[in-house]
Amino acid sequence: MAVVAIIPARYASTRFPGKPLAPILGQPMIQWVYERARQCRRLDRVVVATDDGRILEAVRSFGGEAVMTRTDHSSGTDRLAEAAHILGLQAHDLVVNIQGDEPGVSPEMIEALIAEALRPPLLAMATLAFPCQSAGDYTDPNVVKVVRNAQGNALYFSRSPIPCRRDAQDEPMTFLKHLGLYAYRKEFLCRFTRLAPTPLERMERLEQLRALEHGYTIRVGLSPSETVGVDTPEDLRHAERRLKS
Repeated sequence: MAVVAIIPARYASTRFPGKPLAPILGQPMIQWVYERARQCRRLDRVVVATDDGRILEAVRSFGGEAVMTRTDHSSGTDRLAEAAHILGLQAHDLVVNIQGDEPGVSPEMIEALIAEALRPPLLAMATLAFPCQSAGDYTDPNVVKVVRNAQGNALYFSRSPIPCRRDAQDEPMTFLKHLGLYAYRKEFLCRFTRLAPTPLERMERLEQLRALEHGYTIRVGLSPSETVGVDTPEDLRHAERRLKS
């Protein structure tokens, strides 16, 4: 079984066009993500999946591996599935989805995700969450929250504050902030992209709810650290400050 990380990276971001190539401390953001992923010893291969020749050329210029995918994919998961097919991955291979706009991702996080994905019983997919007490993040609809059952499997993902505390208490509210890293068997990844979108997925605009609504189980491991995505130029400046420190 091969363990392969694929980093979806498209150029035409609505809020931040050309985001993967935005410079952070002298090198493009996609290079930060790629090189941090390469530090994870559990990965056999790291590949960028893009729809733009500029990103393809940039990755190859720093010695990375990249493949060109179609431009009409509606999500990064669809791009991931096409890349897995181009790479000739086998049905049982583990595909790790690492977001191309999270330059702070650490090899320890990827290691934790792979460990969850390989922990018996084997499930369709795995992801990570980080225990958080930020009141701002708890109420922020851009921060996805997740609740788990006693076995560590997802009960629900939401942009709303979950779990909801009914009665006021003095101690801070601890919740699980979902981090956008996933691991799937290649066979399930391809099956997932063929599943019909579901009502809760459309309502929350959270693709992982499609798996839950179709009856699949998602294991949610705890991450040793947090990562912050880059959606705007201001986020980029924040990421640069974090990486510099």
